[in-house]
Amino acid sequence: MSDQILDVRHEGGIARLTLNRPRALNALDGALIAALTDAARRAAEDPAIRAVLLEGAGGRAFCAGGDVRAMRALVQAGDRDGVHRFFLSEYGLNRLIAEYPKPWISLIDGICMGGGCGVSVHGSHRIVTEAALLAMPETAIALFPDVGMTHVLPRLPDSVGIWMGLTGARLSGAEAVEAGLATHFVPAARADALRAALAADGADAVARFAEPVPPGRIAALRPAIARCFGQPTPAAILAALDAEGTGWAQEQAAILRRASPFSVAVSLAAMRRGAALSLAECLDLELRLTATVCFHPDFAEGVRAVLVDKDNAPRWTPASLDDLSPGAVAAAFGD
Repeated sequence: MSDQILDVRHEGGIARLTLNRPRALNALDGALIAALTDAARRAAEDPAIRAVLLEGAGGRAFCAGGDVRAMRALVQAGDRDGVHRFFLSEYGLNRLIAEYPKPWISLIDGICMGGGCGVSVHGSHRIVTEAALLAMPETAIALFPDVGMTHVLPRLPDSVGIWMGLTGARLSGAEAVEAGLATHFVPAARADALRAALAADGADAVARFAEPVPPGRIAALRPAIARCFGQPTPAAILAALDAEGTGWAQEQAAILRRASPFSVAVSLAAMRRGAALSLAECLDLELRLTATVCFHPDFAEGVRAVLVDKDNAPRWTPASLDDLSPGAVAAAFGD
């Protein structure tokens, strides 16, 4: 593997792009976003390239998300322009992938969270293995589901995406296919053969390697997810979970009550709005939200508690949904 942060190889008619920050679980920083954007544009313009294959190096992660520690440092320095530039470039990459003129094939073998979903889910082929783990865990650090996921999540049936976006629920590879986030399941043992077939035959090879995913956990949970996470407000969702009376419901309610109240409310409102917007409009909405959500005190505190000090004891402002002013959420959207 190259010592570059993005390894670029042309194999047959495939541009094989490998995120190469394995010690950081291939997290996206500004340099990696710029490198990936440049490589994607070059591949789109190269007539010899029929498709792009995106992977992550190191065996543990496809891409664990954006570099939120670096983002916290920008926030603490009061660098609003730096925060804006980062998200502008990341969301520009998300849109580039969504509008890509050739097949964009992501092979997700390991952790895929946050920004990792942004560079994969908008593409034409989202291939997962049994080692894949997909999640949008932003409310744990007081952000919101971004990278275009305010468009994707509310369009998953039975409020499965709302559940994912509010609780950070982690889906296995098979569950991601079941939920509609991934398009194909291919066992990891066949990944090398798949790569060779892609180089020889292009994206048409994917269908030959994909295996069916039988109904599993997501199918079993769909009715309860729809009953609870189809509710219009965080308070109504919590009331429905409390009324459900199951262990699963109690666990989801506990997750929501531990998360940043401001983040939960903003996330739900963003996904509800996103259900009626185009992807481009959602990305514009998300960019506006970053200017307020990142500079709300909960973001720096959430990153501190989860990723810096790792005490998992954040002190939210306010501490509970009951104390959250509706005006605070409206102000985040500029209403």
